Amino acid sequence: MASARELDMRLNELRDNPGARKKSKRVGRGPGSGKGKTSGRGVKGDKARTGSTVNGFEGGQMPLHMRLPKRGFNNVFARDFAVVNLGRIEEAVKAGRLDVNQPLTEEVLVKAGVSRRGKDGIRLLAKGTLSLKLFLEVTGASQAAIDAVEKQGGSVTVIGLKPKPVNKGRPNATGKRTERREKAAEKRAQRGAAAEA
Repeated sequence: MASARELDMRLNELRDNPGARKKSKRVGRGPGSGKGKTSGRGVKGDKARTGSTVNGFEGGQMPLHMRLPKRGFNNVFARDFAVVNLGRIEEAVKAGRLDVNQPLTEEVLVKAGVSRRGKDGIRLLAKGTLSLKLFLEVTGASQAAIDAVEKQGGSVTVIGLKPKPVNKGRPNATGKRTERREKAAEKRAQRGAAAEA
């Protein structure tokens, strides 16, 4: 049974549980504190700073990732297609997510969850079996996929690729520079004609 003294609670005597509130480490308060000078970081310079990044830096020596041989390349002109197989479309039709009586455009396929939206459109491939009559409108399709759809009495309309933007990020690369060159050539021709006259 608790004593009267234990039950008597005073606001000025309220304390947290032992160890619940840990004192923060006070660094950089002189050599007597034990965490003076470099504040426990051990060094000066960039490594002593908050948010410094030294990943891969080897003190000026050629880093490992630059010493290793490189393989392959990234094609900056590659197209990004979302690939859809005929078998997946048939599954979606049987599940009631697609209506075979309507043309299956790229928008319809994306809304039905059959495909993601590729940057350059959707490409149709022939994997899986097809037993339905489908009318598809896609950016691209393999010949095997077209033959499989036409065999069932359907059709595949290939929209074709959208042209990539010319010199994206470099507005002066062709347009304005070409205009300036043409004007300069005209002026040279005019000066030449005037000199001959």
